[in-house]
Amino acid sequence: MSLLTDEIRAMVGREVSYTAPEELGRASIRYFARAVGDDNPLYTDDAYARAHGYDGVIAPPTLICETNQYADLPADADGYAGHDWHIDIPGARKVRGGNTYTFHRPVRPDDVVTATWRLADVTERRTSGGQEMLVVTSVATYTDQRGGPLVTNEETIIFVAIKEEP
Repeated sequence: MSLLTDEIRAMVGREVSYTAPEELGRASIRYFARAVGDDNPLYTDDAYARAHGYDGVIAPPTLICETNQYADLPADADGYAGHDWHIDIPGARKVRGGNTYTFHRPVRPDDVVTATWRLADVTERRTSGGQEMLVVTSVATYTDQRGGPLVTNEETIIFVAIKEEP
C-alpha cells in the first residue's frame, strides 16, 4: 500500500499566504528572545544594535519562522496555531525531517511580515528497515511590507508507516 494518495499528490504546488495584522513590534522580539533563552542585546538594546551596524534592535533569526507569532491563525486541538497542510495519513506517524533556512536580512520591529507557504514536493521512499515513508517538502518565503525578502525556510516533514506487528 502506498502512502502517497492522489489527493496528496494533487496538493503539490498549492500555496497559502498569511500576512500579520500589524508590525512585529519590539515587545514580540523581546518576549521571543526571552522565551528561547537568548539574552543577546541586539534584540533589546537600540544603542548596542546601532554600535554593531544595525538601525536599531533586530529579531532573533528564527522568530519569523514561527508563523503563529503573527499570523493570527486559530489553534488546533493541541494548541498549535501555525501553518499546517493538514495531511493525515492513517497508519503512519508524522516526524519533522528538518529545516534549511536562508536569512536575507535581519527582521526589524517595524516589519509587517507575510509568510507564503508552497507545498513543493512529495516523494515516496523506504526506511532502512523497509517501511514506507512519504517525504513532504514545503518552502516558506517570508517578506516584509514592501515585498522584500526576509527569510526562506525549506521544511521537510516525514510520514513513516507504522510497522504492523505479526
